[in-house]
Amino acid sequence: MPSPKKKVTLYFSSGMLDETQREAIRQDRSISWIIQAAWRIAREDVQRLPGYGEGQRGAETPPETTSVVSKRQSESL
Repeated sequence: MPSPKKKVTLYFSSGMLDETQREAIRQDRSISWIIQAAWRIAREDVQRLPGYGEGQRGAETPPETTSVVSKRQSESL
């Protein structure tokens, strides 16, 4: 039985969003699928980062222009 779906809002830099959208189009997949696949591939590396699971915030990323993609928008790509 598949797990229930949850709607979330994620904020990406404009460049990262553009790259993700291009990859989704190239693979004829949704942005959601691309992000989930990327997480599955990178999960172990992320867990090895200092502070993972210790309740500490990781290094801050410099502020960039961000874009919001809603589920409805991502499914239309």
